[in-house]
Amino acid sequence: MSSAKILAAKQSAVAELTEQLKASEAGVLVNYYKTSVEADTALRKELTKAGVTYKVVKNTQLKFVFENLGYTDLNSHLEGMSAIAYSNDPVAPAKILSKFAKEHEDYKIKAGYIDGGVIDAAGVENLASIPSKEGLIAKLLGSIQSPLYGLAYVLQGKIDKEGGAAAEEVAAE
Repeated sequence: MSSAKILAAKQSAVAELTEQLKASEAGVLVNYYKTSVEADTALRKELTKAGVTYKVVKNTQLKFVFENLGYTDLNSHLEGMSAIAYSNDPVAPAKILSKFAKEHEDYKIKAGYIDGGVIDAAGVENLASIPSKEGLIAKLLGSIQSPLYGLAYVLQGKIDKEGGAAAEEVAAE
């Protein structure tokens, strides 16, 4: 009887994680082997602050989750100790975990997913190099503002030049 309860609990955990990953935009699968408690705690704080969920999950459970989602290509990465970080921000998990992996050599990015597609570790690194949403908006606004400032500068110069000429005419009279 107790094995039936355990099986039901595991199936429930798989179903819950499947729904959470299905609702997310992107996720990153990592190997956290030899990560110190202090480093892991700091990482979890940074991830939480950015709205990223980070969970350590057994590989067998992740296998079922990935099969439910159609991410079977990720199953080949389920070796060693696995954790998954996922979020509705498609860049945040990759950015934070990529930075952390560069600072901690034993921490490895295995693979990830974005918009229903699986990406390898190199794809996660490429995703991490994309500017944040706020950075992209700032670049867009800057590109819109720049020509407007140029136009305003030219018009102001024209006004100043004509205003100077009108003042000279008044002074000459």
